[in-house]
Amino acid sequence: MLQELNTSAQKITALYCRLSRDDDLQGDSNSIINQKNILQKYADDNGFKNTVTFVDDGYSGTTFNRPDWQRLMEFVNRDEVATIIVKDMSRLGRDYLKVGYFTEILFPENGIRFIAINNGVDSDKPTDNDFTPFLNIINEWYAKDTSKKIRAVFKSKADRGETLTFLPPYGYMKDPNDKHKWLIDDEASQVVKEIFRLCVSGLGMTKIANELNERKIIPPAYYKVIHGQINTNQDFSKSRWNSSTVSDILSKQEYIGNTVIYKPDSHSRKKHSKFKRLKPEEQIIIENTHEAIIDKDTFEVATNIRNCKRKNTKIGYIPKLAGKLFCSDCGEKLYYVCPREKYHTPAYFVCSNYRKHRCEKTHAVFEKDIESIILEDIKRITSFIKEHEEEFLIKVNDYSKAELNKALRDATREIETANARYKKLDSIIQNLYEDKIEGNLTDERFNKLSASYEQEQQSLEARIKELRDFIDKENKKYLNASYLINLVKKYTEINELTDEIIHEFVQKVVVHHKVKIDGVKTQQVDIYYNGVGHIEI
Repeated sequence: MLQELNTSAQKITALYCRLSRDDDLQGDSNSIINQKNILQKYADDNGFKNTVTFVDDGYSGTTFNRPDWQRLMEFVNRDEVATIIVKDMSRLGRDYLKVGYFTEILFPENGIRFIAINNGVDSDKPTDNDFTPFLNIINEWYAKDTSKKIRAVFKSKADRGETLTFLPPYGYMKDPNDKHKWLIDDEASQVVKEIFRLCVSGLGMTKIANELNERKIIPPAYYKVIHGQINTNQDFSKSRWNSSTVSDILSKQEYIGNTVIYKPDSHSRKKHSKFKRLKPEEQIIIENTHEAIIDKDTFEVATNIRNCKRKNTKIGYIPKLAGKLFCSDCGEKLYYVCPREKYHTPAYFVCSNYRKHRCEKTHAVFEKDIESIILEDIKRITSFIKEHEEEFLIKVNDYSKAELNKALRDATREIETANARYKKLDSIIQNLYEDKIEGNLTDERFNKLSASYEQEQQSLEARIKELRDFIDKENKKYLNASYLINLVKKYTEINELTDEIIHEFVQKVVVHHKVKIDGVKTQQVDIYYNGVGHIEI
């Protein structure tokens, strides 16, 4: 008996404190200090010895992945805890299932006495604990309600167009007179512009990062530390540019003056999983909220380049037109076939679906031929723009209206057809129900048929929404002839098809299959230019 008392005396009395947010004081927050004082006084007044304090300041009660809680559990696993004392049940946690596991299973199994002072809970007095499960449920309801209120505040700010980010993106800094506004950082913004220039010139993410490292340009995180934009004990002095950092900069609409709201959204309040990026159509984009670093045309070209991923061939060569050529029939990309000296076959492109038997024709075109066609067409269109700029603007405007009217007409017609079918299905389902009531249709047959029709209705609803979104998008869309005109003025003469020329001028090229006309093989190629698309001149 004496040996058991001595063993118990060696165990600790754990005083556990938690607060979900820090206040403005240095170190522990005021509430944490109060909790410590309350717990220590209770322990002293009631004869609890060998006290050890555990503090989690700034951690939510909906998760138990807290540093000092984990440290306390290590003591429990080593059988070194006699008593755990908290100010109230909510300090232990706000997930009633997990709190119940600790208080009803883990602590009793390890012979640990649990006390929640303000709630009058003491595991050594079972009659006082009847209301404990209800306290746990109430605490979880409180957490859910708080979560909803926080989301409502965020939504309200988003509706007002206020930025929700704590730090502005690299290239911007906070306005010292208004923390909700961003100003351009002259030094960092020049680096952002250079990254976009290198991308448009044809360099990939890794090559851009290597170029910046060779120039000894300070990467974003270390730059923000040096200029006092962030305070951290983490050492960023050895950080380097990498492809992920470059890709992130090239993808930010903030650089064209837009604010993007609701990029992340938590999967679950309890899971505390990583934030996910929402689809573009689920984001709220507020245009022209601050001064742009990059013009929209350059941003669009860079985005198109990043979407057209290019890979090294077996011989280590990256084709200039990789990711730019598309099949006129199936819409898939044409892939590059290396030259074969053994058969004296030059390099060419072919439909990626042809060998998979998903496209009936090869749509093959020699690399040398397609490059020559594109170069000559760029020369032709640049010459026309230089000599007939006003006529070019009129043509683009007329073409834009014609294409928009066609797109809207087709989409509207499909919506009308879908709505008619939806109403027809309502009538069919109603007739099925009447047949079932009259005994002309078995329950099994009715369930099978109605489920099939209802599934079709769901598909129609989704398609109608998709078409309406498309119409809204097309109404806001416009062709930007000024981009191509300014681009033409940039070049005095174009004699070579470089990576930079391709990326700046060409959006995509649609290749048709070769056909014989009057005994002569011909091949149609439709070139779509950035800003204006495919336009006949």
